[in-house]
Amino acid sequence: MEQKYKDYYGYRILEIIPGFLVWLTFIGVIALSFYKPLAGVYLVIAFYIYFVLRIFYMLIFLITSWFKYRHASQTKWWPYLREHHPSWSEYYHLIFLPTAGEPLEVVDKTFEHLSRTNYNHQKIIVVLAGEERFVEQFKTIAEQIQQKYSKIFYKILITVHPKNINGEIAGKGSNLYHAGHETKKYIDQQAIDYKKIIVSTFDIDTVTHPDYFAYLTNKFISHPNPYRASFQPMAFYHNNVWESDIITRVVANSTTFWLLTDLARSDRLFTFSSHSMSWTALVDIGFWQNNIVTEDSRIFLQGLIHYNGDYQVEPMYIPVSMNTVYVGKFWKSMRNQYKQMQRWAWGVEHFPYMVWHFKKNKKISLKKKITYIWNQTEGIYTWATVPILIFVLGYLPLYLAEKQNVTTVLTQNAPLILENLMRFGMISLFIIALMSVIILPPLPRKFKHGLISKYARFSLMFLQWLIFPITMILLGSVPAIDAQTRLMLGKYLGFWVTEKK
Repeated sequence: MEQKYKDYYGYRILEIIPGFLVWLTFIGVIALSFYKPLAGVYLVIAFYIYFVLRIFYMLIFLITSWFKYRHASQTKWWPYLREHHPSWSEYYHLIFLPTAGEPLEVVDKTFEHLSRTNYNHQKIIVVLAGEERFVEQFKTIAEQIQQKYSKIFYKILITVHPKNINGEIAGKGSNLYHAGHETKKYIDQQAIDYKKIIVSTFDIDTVTHPDYFAYLTNKFISHPNPYRASFQPMAFYHNNVWESDIITRVVANSTTFWLLTDLARSDRLFTFSSHSMSWTALVDIGFWQNNIVTEDSRIFLQGLIHYNGDYQVEPMYIPVSMNTVYVGKFWKSMRNQYKQMQRWAWGVEHFPYMVWHFKKNKKISLKKKITYIWNQTEGIYTWATVPILIFVLGYLPLYLAEKQNVTTVLTQNAPLILENLMRFGMISLFIIALMSVIILPPLPRKFKHGLISKYARFSLMFLQWLIFPITMILLGSVPAIDAQTRLMLGKYLGFWVTEKK
């Protein structure tokens, strides 16, 4: 019993650290601004210089990934696969589609796009995973999907996750955990070789690139050890991008370019949202964790720890597309966007998990442990603090230095220095804005003959990035601070299902 309490309090201390660092930073900057405004000015300028240099450093990875994406998206992977890897036909693709009350139109659209991918659909098994709390609606949808698509795919499995299971968090992770175990029964009955099954997990609104499975199969077969790797595609939020409001578009595109940057940095890359992996590894690690919110990224850490550090995330420079959170009403969409960002920011729960399990696992190299802990800590810390330090608190020491008549040549020129630094930083924003327009899907027919011209709509997609600083704070920093503060206080977050229309 004594050890149990030691473990509890030890883990709680680790949960407190990220939020504590965030609030210590804010309080420290404010205190320094009041008591040593000149020192605060020096600190702010140094921070701005660091931030601008970091932006250009990140821009290198962004451009690297961009060119790889352009090449991958223009290659005909289905003919390439059949020509270069004759063994492709030995593999099955197992696709998990968890649902939680989404309407038939959303589910059907995903199946329709899967049925039009450039692949042999008799090598595809789809698991439609429903929730008992929506069982009547789900059964009706499942029956219609079976009738329409059962002859197209090798098999469509239907699973229903029971509600109110002790120790679980009701959400995507627990649904997938149950679906995984149910699917294993089917795989074992069919005696399909585990090593010949490639698993993909998608949100129910995910639309894959037409060559996604051909590209993934090529990646899997070509990989030196595909049973020790997850495969992470790019995430676009384009399904309803033209219908969405300006704010949800900017936030969604920011996520796309954040992931695009990380794809070129294997030491930072985690699984996120949609991802793929071997069935062998999934069974070995016991499927997705059923008592957390961020199961999509935790699955990588489960593999990393289970295989004693011999596990990685392999980037895939080909996209899957999902919906933005826009649901037709502006303020409801804003609420949904905040909750989505808060849920993603809840990935802070990986920090105590990593430190706790890395400490116990002596077979993972110290360098690898430090790298992942540092990258995770730095990522969640800057997510919460940087926008507010740049656009709000960064000007406080300048203001107070002037009020207290603490003037030097540096303080007098500080506003101009900061302004010029921000102009340099805007270069990367201009490049991202341009890229975001290039990757847009075709303009829907209903918008082509409206009062607003096609060129005006594309111009708006470019100019919308002017509000990026606002979205960075209100829908970036604030939900991240919220999540880390909740974890610090032990106010644990439940799983919130993004509404899809």
